[in-house]
Amino acid sequence: MGYVKERVAYLKGLAEGMKIDDSTNEGKLLKEMIEVLDDIANSVVDVEEVQDHLGDQVDNIDEDLAEIERILYDDYEYEYEDEDGLVAEIECPHCHSTVQLTEEMLDNEEDSFKCTDCGKDIVVEWDCDCKECNDEEDKK
Repeated sequence: MGYVKERVAYLKGLAEGMKIDDSTNEGKLLKEMIEVLDDIANSVVDVEEVQDHLGDQVDNIDEDLAEIERILYDDYEYEYEDEDGLVAEIECPHCHSTVQLTEEMLDNEEDSFKCTDCGKDIVVEWDCDCKECNDEEDKK
């Protein structure tokens, strides 16, 4: 982190050891150049410190997000809709075969659908706490 700073300190020591005279134009120029390099080195150190701090913050945010994802997605076993319209899979309570639920099966107004194997109705009881569902229950 302090590599540039060390190099500028070396140049300052070198200039002092060479007894560069401030009264000459070249001496003034060299001393001023070393001062500018020192300012640049200080700025680089500041940028590196800010970058380290931001890196730590990003790591913390990433850890927090991973925890939120774990809470949200590990507690529920469901599949996302894929290209075939599959939303989830459930087990038929009658024949115990796996029924693949599609978007079309869930879009209807009924609370049941037919098992694709045995043809019996599977009743779905939706348990939802969203505001929209609560408003509908209040109207009933």
